[in-house]
Amino acid sequence: RCLQHLSRDLRLMAVIAPTDLAGANAAAAEAFPLLYAPAQTMGTDASAAWASAHRSSVQTALAQSGAVVFRNFGLASDADFDRFIQAFDWPNFTYAESLSNAVRRNRTERVFTANEAPPEVSIYLHHEMAQTPIYPSRLFFFCEQPAERGGATPICRSDWLLERLAALAPAFVADCAAKGVRYSQTMPADDDLASGQGRSWRSTLSAESKAAAETKLAQLGYSWQWQTDDALSVTTPVLPAVRELADGSRSFFNQLIAAFFGWQDARNDGRKAITLGDGGALDIDAMQTAVALAEELTVDLQWQQGDVALVDNYRVMHGRRPFEGERRVLASLVA
Repeated sequence: RCLQHLSRDLRLMAVIAPTDLAGANAAAAEAFPLLYAPAQTMGTDASAAWASAHRSSVQTALAQSGAVVFRNFGLASDADFDRFIQAFDWPNFTYAESLSNAVRRNRTERVFTANEAPPEVSIYLHHEMAQTPIYPSRLFFFCEQPAERGGATPICRSDWLLERLAALAPAFVADCAAKGVRYSQTMPADDDLASGQGRSWRSTLSAESKAAAETKLAQLGYSWQWQTDDALSVTTPVLPAVRELADGSRSFFNQLIAAFFGWQDARNDGRKAITLGDGGALDIDAMQTAVALAEELTVDLQWQQGDVALVDNYRVMHGRRPFEGERRVLASLVA
């Protein structure tokens, strides 16, 4: 499943019309991502009506492919995007209830900016919020404005990754599955827009005081330590690194690649941010192998204005390539 083959599949899937749900579902197991693209651009009323009528079929296709792209659905604004995702009638996962440390800005109750990290920063492959005990099941992304250069969203099937990684580093995969992992990070007192992980502890924990922050951390099983500059260092309870999926397969469900190679700022060193659940160190060679395999399996979503991508957070990792010019990609989460 090399990148060229996957890209060729994506172009072929562009002929699938939104009315051909049977054909799309039959092809979903082979295409990654699956692309719905009507021959003529739909209006926003028609797009919302289509989503409402076909949400069950889309969910089936998503479970098979792992990612679905909607192109030419006539969406131009955050309000259009909000209306489209609401038409699926899936439960909202609010960013306020998450423990994500990425800096974002709400546009509507459901819609927010994907990440406010500087454009030169790479956001490495990860499952959304897998470094916390609370995470969404599905993700919507919407391209309001593609970048002038770069800015693709890389996606990778982590079930395919785990299958190949288990063949090359079986002891590492066995340790991840049996022991789980712990993540440690330090959150600033105020949002740090220069970092991809710069959300303050107040925003991350939805807490206005240290006492409220400690109460929430205790409820979730974290340990913590306050720093002299009011930054907050935390360590998670043991969290899964491998997840069993509904179809009986397994995925490399974690933030290991993103944390190990991307959690670098004035407060954090990604190489020290993760341990196995028993406190043991990660195998660096195995991590390098995982990154190399993930790159082989990655498809870059090259955004067009108005595109919407729906991603199965349990099966598919995502990230962000560096970019030049203005790029506005919005997001919404499904519980």
